[in-house]
Amino acid sequence: MAKVRIRNEIRFILNGRDVALSSVAPDATLLDWLRLDRSQRGTKEGCAEGDCGACTVLVGKLSAGGLVYESVNACIRFLGSLDGTHVVTVEHLRGLPGQLHPVQQAMVDFHGSQCGFCTPGFVMSLYGLWMRSPDPSNEAIEKALQGNLCRCTGYEAIMRAARAISSYGKAAKDPLAVERKAITARLQAMHDGARIEIGAGKERLVVPANVDDFAAVLDKEPGATIVAGSTDVGLWVTKHMRDISPAIFIGDLDGLCTIAEDKGVITIGAGVTYTDAFSTLAKRIPAMGPLFDRIGGDQVRNMGTIGGNIANGSPIGDTPPPLIALGARLTLRKGKKRRTISLETFFVAYGKQDRQPGEFVEAVHVPIPAKGTKFAVHKITKRRDEDITAALGAFFLNLAKDGTVADVRIAYGGMAAIPKRASAVEKALLGKPWTEQTIVTAMAKYAEDFTPLTDMRASAEYRALAARNLLLRFFAETSGTREPIQVSRHEAA
Repeated sequence: MAKVRIRNEIRFILNGRDVALSSVAPDATLLDWLRLDRSQRGTKEGCAEGDCGACTVLVGKLSAGGLVYESVNACIRFLGSLDGTHVVTVEHLRGLPGQLHPVQQAMVDFHGSQCGFCTPGFVMSLYGLWMRSPDPSNEAIEKALQGNLCRCTGYEAIMRAARAISSYGKAAKDPLAVERKAITARLQAMHDGARIEIGAGKERLVVPANVDDFAAVLDKEPGATIVAGSTDVGLWVTKHMRDISPAIFIGDLDGLCTIAEDKGVITIGAGVTYTDAFSTLAKRIPAMGPLFDRIGGDQVRNMGTIGGNIANGSPIGDTPPPLIALGARLTLRKGKKRRTISLETFFVAYGKQDRQPGEFVEAVHVPIPAKGTKFAVHKITKRRDEDITAALGAFFLNLAKDGTVADVRIAYGGMAAIPKRASAVEKALLGKPWTEQTIVTAMAKYAEDFTPLTDMRASAEYRALAARNLLLRFFAETSGTREPIQVSRHEAA
């Protein structure tokens, strides 16, 4: 590998001004920097965990499709991840001379604010939506606001405001649209192909130049904290006060952010976000679309990565169970060496994965289910949207011509110390006719596979019952029942 040039500052654009920071702590958040260093106090701290959306800002990044603006949680977004981006806060919104911005004016006229604390976050989420979809559907508005909580109102006033924004102005004439070409050029000039290193000794951060450079850096410093989307690592800092130094920031890293399909397998780079993966997975594996829609809010999906969700090894991570059920494989890399393993075998025990020091997740390979194969994912939470999983079941089924079970893979999250297959249940189903009696008999085998725990999200008894019932639901879904399994709020209305 050619020698990499080193740069000792992070460069980005804040609203309209270029910023260059040569003194940045690895755990410095965008929210704290905006409020304490730049006195940009429209961005609020409500929860410090990416849950309430009061800290929402837009971050523009260069991609194959040009300059893309996404809503993110500033409370768990680290400064180290912002090189070569355009950060837009609520203070940057502007309308015609002497007028509010269309999003702000709609919120005023339709009484979308009460105490006002959460309002800037709502405004920024709606701004991001309006820029990409000037006339959104109710479903699109609700999806854009999943990550914004208001303690005062019933949201309907905000929905009315969202539907009316385009009557106050045209998105194509918004400053972010008008200035897009100029901002793109400024960001392109910042991308100089250098590695960023700030700080000394343990107290430093590194932004690799590319994936090969990342492999070399991690090989030399295997104990460093890898930060991709920071939707987990952010909470290590804000809630657990953990020291993450030294930190290596790999978000949007060249070589980790590609998604491709070849010979019936989708290969997803470890740095691909939920948002960027959505269109491909929802189209090729339809059951993954509704699952992704329930992972956090838009802000979390815009930051969080599939590779990070896997690498963290959480027993309640949302993507490992369905990927295991699909038979996914994982490419791990250490320096220049790579190995590919079954995703299922990557999870060894709680907090332990089959990953050597200096080794990292490079890509996940997901087989597309063959025609006629049945696949489903169901997530159990206390509230439907933006909530952490209590239990999640993923089901893959292939029936023989005589109606017996030829192949079945069932994987759960939230039922054990790791994402885990229901091996005894699968064994009870294999070779049997796909009937309700077979399902009822197999349900008794769950006790051999899982001994769930009781915690704040669910009791052990509830998890055990829910897991069994999800199999029964999967049977109903795959057996031609005419009864609706699930009805959306909009369909019910």
